[in-house]
Amino acid sequence: MAMQFYASPEQIMRDRSELARKGIARGRSAVVLSYAGGVLFVAENLSSALHKVSEIYDRIGFAAVGRYNEFENLRRAGVRMADLNGLSYDRRDVTGLALANSYAQILGAIFTEQSKPFEVEICVAEVGATPDDDSLYRNTYDGSVTDEPGRMAMGGQAEAISGVLKANHRPDMSLGEAVKVAVQALGSVGGEGGAARTIAANQLEVAVLDRHRVGRTFRRITGAALTALLDGDAAGESAAEGDRAQTPTTPTEEGHKPTTSAGSADLEDKPGDKSDT
Repeated sequence: MAMQFYASPEQIMRDRSELARKGIARGRSAVVLSYAGGVLFVAENLSSALHKVSEIYDRIGFAAVGRYNEFENLRRAGVRMADLNGLSYDRRDVTGLALANSYAQILGAIFTEQSKPFEVEICVAEVGATPDDDSLYRNTYDGSVTDEPGRMAMGGQAEAISGVLKANHRPDMSLGEAVKVAVQALGSVGGEGGAARTIAANQLEVAVLDRHRVGRTFRRITGAALTALLDGDAAGESAAEGDRAQTPTTPTEEGHKPTTSAGSADLEDKPGDKSDT
C-alpha cells in the first residue's frame, strides 16, 4: 500500500501563499487613489479586451491584478450581489465595505478549503461626497481585507510603487495631476537597471469614479482624452471630466436613481485563463 506524505497545516498554508504571491507578481501593477474629483484607477494593461478595472455599482468600482479568469469571476459575482441587494432592499444598502467583506469570505474559504488559492489581489473602491469620505478596500488571496488611506498599489512591486505614491499623492489633486502621479509611480519600477520607464497611453487602462456625477459614477478615459491628460493639456483634462451635474449628489436622492446597473450594461464577457497582461 502506498504511503501518503504528511505535511503540516503551517507548511500547506505557506506553500499556498507562495503560489498566490508568485502568480500575482507575474502580472503588471495597478494603482487606485483618491483625488479632488473622485477616485482614479490606473492599471498597466496591454489588452483592450480584458479589463482589470470595472464598475460594480452606482458609486463602487473594482480593480484587480493576477489571473484574469479568477478575478473576472469575482467581479461578476460582485455585480450580481450588488444588484440583488439593491433591488431587494435599497440602493443605499449596497456599500463598498459590504462587498469587500463578501470578497474576503469567498477568498478566505477558497484559500483554506481548496488545494489551489486564487492568484488575485483586489481593490473595492467607493466614492464619497469628499475625498475624506472615499473608501478603498484591499482584498488579498488569503481572505484578508484592509482599509487603505486614500491610495494603494497592487501587484508584484507594490511596495516600491506605494513609496512613490506616498511621496507625491495629495487628496486635493486635480484629475490631470492624479493621472501623472499614478503613471509616475507605475513607471518607477520595472526599468532596465532600476531606471524609470515611460508608459504609453495605449498601455494604460484608466477610469474614474466621478463624485460629481448623478447616479452611476464610473467612466473610462481613453483615446485622445487620455493622451491629453498625460501631456498635461488643460483642454484634455476638461474633455476627460465630461458632462457632470453642477453639485455633488448621493444615491439617497430618490429623483436620481439610475435605471440601469453594471450588470445590465456588462459588455466585458471576454473569457480568459491566464495572468493579466
